[in-house]
Amino acid sequence: MNSDYLIAFLASTAGAATPLIMASMGELVTERSGVLNLGLEGMMLVGAVVGFMVTLGTGSMTLGLIAAMAAGMGMALIFGFLVLTLQTNQVATGLALTLFGVGLSAFLGRGLVGQTVDPLPHLNLSMLSDIPFIGPLLFRFDAMVYASVALVIAVSWMLARTRLGLVIRAVGESPHSAHAIGFPVIGLRYGTVLFGGAMAGIGGAYLSMALTPMWVEGMTAGRGWIALAQVVFATWKPRGVMLGAYLFGGVTVLQFHGQGFGLAIPSEFLSMLPYLATIVVLVIICRNPQTILLNKPMSLGQNFRAD
Repeated sequence: MNSDYLIAFLASTAGAATPLIMASMGELVTERSGVLNLGLEGMMLVGAVVGFMVTLGTGSMTLGLIAAMAAGMGMALIFGFLVLTLQTNQVATGLALTLFGVGLSAFLGRGLVGQTVDPLPHLNLSMLSDIPFIGPLLFRFDAMVYASVALVIAVSWMLARTRLGLVIRAVGESPHSAHAIGFPVIGLRYGTVLFGGAMAGIGGAYLSMALTPMWVEGMTAGRGWIALAQVVFATWKPRGVMLGAYLFGGVTVLQFHGQGFGLAIPSEFLSMLPYLATIVVLVIICRNPQTILLNKPMSLGQNFRAD
């Protein structure tokens, strides 16, 4: 393995990890408030197609990303209304949201197949980008890669150091106690659900505007489910989400760089590696109940109605 292959592999890993970080961090905040949203896959797909559509129509990537966030929030609002206002089952509603998102994205993207947009531009920090080995690994990514790292830092600080983070965690642990001392449980949960939808939408848009700057039906290819698994893998910690995203991102791109590394492994096996790795990691973690319960919100998946 020469340095060029290694740089290409590590750089591709960062790109592949970015949409997973975005979607997972949104879901982590949602789950820390006690709401389980299994609709990530559908929200990412809708964000991907809407972001691509707006970018293609306007030529503005900024508008495309904003539209993707809005689309994700729109999907999340549907979920929030059903779960938080109408008190439907969170698991069933999340699964229905995914199915709805798959169908809606396919419908919206009917006339977009085969069209392309220019990918998000990579930053070029002059002398820093030209540093051997370090430059291509740290200073030649698009803005969304750096934004994903900033998001992890910001969410970690918010949950651990701010009053808002304390309230979110309190609602996730005991919504009835939080309500009794005056916290707006339903309003706060609406906010976290919308934040999760926005991050899922922008994570999906990154797929259609950066990784593969075109629309392909079902292009998330299960990344929404991997993002959900990462929250459990990370035991609801932001830093663990980032670690898991880069781990799964590396496994994902291995299928594209395997032959360059000289790996004599069937391509079909390499294609299934991300999903196999997800299952193996979850099985290992779930063998120890104390590990999985370490930071799990006590009210996760439980509806709350203010009496």
